[in-house]
Amino acid sequence: MTGKKEKILMVYPEIPTTYWSFEHAIKFLGKSGLMPPLGLLTVAGMLPENFECTLVDMNVEPLTAEDIRRADLVFISAMIVQKESFADAVKMCKKEKVPVVAGGPYPTALHETIEDVDHFILNEAEVTLPLFLDDYAKGRAKKVYASPDKPCLSETPVPRFDLINIHAYADMAIQTSRGCPFNCEFCDIIEMFGRVPRYKSPEQVMRELDFLYDLGYRGPVFIVDDNFIGNKNVVKELLRNLTAWQKQKNFPFSFFTEASINLAQDEELMDLFVAAAFEMVFLGIETPDMETLKRSHKMQNLKGDMLESVNAIQSKGIEVMAGFILGFDDEADDIFDRQIRFIQKAGIPIAMVGLLEALPNTQLYRRLDREGRIIAESDGNNTHKMETNFITTMPKDQLIKGYHRVLFELYKPGAYLERCLRMIKRFSGKPLATYQVNIFQLRALVLSLVKQGLSYYGFLYFKYLLNILLTKPRHLPHAINLAVKGHHFFTITKNIMELAHFTELMEHTRVSLETTLAGIIHQRKRSAQWKIQLYGRMIVRKIRFRYRFLNNKVKRLISDRYSTALKNCENIITNYSQKIKEETDYTIRRAS
Repeated sequence: MTGKKEKILMVYPEIPTTYWSFEHAIKFLGKSGLMPPLGLLTVAGMLPENFECTLVDMNVEPLTAEDIRRADLVFISAMIVQKESFADAVKMCKKEKVPVVAGGPYPTALHETIEDVDHFILNEAEVTLPLFLDDYAKGRAKKVYASPDKPCLSETPVPRFDLINIHAYADMAIQTSRGCPFNCEFCDIIEMFGRVPRYKSPEQVMRELDFLYDLGYRGPVFIVDDNFIGNKNVVKELLRNLTAWQKQKNFPFSFFTEASINLAQDEELMDLFVAAAFEMVFLGIETPDMETLKRSHKMQNLKGDMLESVNAIQSKGIEVMAGFILGFDDEADDIFDRQIRFIQKAGIPIAMVGLLEALPNTQLYRRLDREGRIIAESDGNNTHKMETNFITTMPKDQLIKGYHRVLFELYKPGAYLERCLRMIKRFSGKPLATYQVNIFQLRALVLSLVKQGLSYYGFLYFKYLLNILLTKPRHLPHAINLAVKGHHFFTITKNIMELAHFTELMEHTRVSLETTLAGIIHQRKRSAQWKIQLYGRMIVRKIRFRYRFLNNKVKRLISDRYSTALKNCENIITNYSQKIKEETDYTIRRAS
């Protein structure tokens, strides 16, 4: 392999449309993707100089056969939620006979279930990638490379941001740490990265920011750490360095990240967030029920009043975005109302509510597996699938209907805009972000005023903006940003409701078909055979007609269930037709 340039194609599969995708919001900015595939860009930085990399992010551009044919190897990384697009990309590579090297959260958790991949680089690439590269250079690369070792991040390279078009994305992303000190039962982060947070040095982080700055990027940067404040002392040092860097560069970036709710109990830490221009933080609140938090080992949420904690962070001018879960064991019937009340009162505009999923290699999965309650593997999509992958203690229909109601109530435009207003009114001081307004933000403003102002909730929209202008005028850009995100949530919620209604229609139609056909047979008339066929075909046409007018995104989500429903109806019609034929033949034989 000496002297030869190895051509590597990095492929990032498509992420399906969910609340998390912000697909309908980033269109206002004229962007194609939310943020770049940081894992692949980091791996690209680890490859030797004789490896020539290109990258195709399928969320931004299509993957073509020509892209694959130009490569000696295809590196692909994915989360579980990307498994369908992952499989499609791998099939394309197999057809073109180009070897596939896979890594990331999805292969690490479920590589034994994945087909057509030539080499798996599992766990953390700083450990396993060099092992593969050494064997590959010697022509003896193995199928699987895995290691439980947790590497120090001091040698992790600067991601290859030069491989992407930075202007195609709404946000950029960096990572400063891995690991989390807590022990939540349902979380797979501690399984993958351990409970001792490992950090890059401030100098490493500044080098990554310098690279983005030199490429011309200005705007939001997501620090993707699963708990940015896992080690508060280390983080405080990093934030002081970050603030100095921001001042030197005239604040080119704003930041947002994920943290635990105990951020609110450290005044100095919150002030350092503000000084460094952190605009938003995501908190895993999960549920307002204290007993549920105890059972799921979410002890960090029990150390203070959660409403007061949220308010304390918001009062610093930092937006709180939060995750919530339904489907925990032994939840009371009133949990849906309690979730709605908590979220509204807390003034959390972006409340990501999902159904509990038992992810592979988690304490939750192992417990439920021991109890014989696992019924399927997780697909990573806990907002659109309308299923859990385990037997819940609350009846399934009650859980799903309650979940629908929570989404519908939270993402009514009036309720959403009320939360936005409540939060912004808690902000104190000037807005955090000081970077200059660019053409993309102006585009978003114009489109928001036109598209949302002329929508069915236009009156509520302008009332909201007027209220902001009268009370917090300096926060108008943030208010517009939230309104644009609201458009995404309203659209997604509408799609989910459409999905739910069609699912209910298919189930109701199946029951109605069986009941009606049983009644026709019971009448024992000569016309029964004809009536069964006539009524059956009418029901099938009704389902097909309703399906035809579904949103294309909804069709994609429900296509398997739709095909199954049609097949079930056809089987019911065939069975009843056969039954009436057998009864008719028996009657004829007796008469003769």
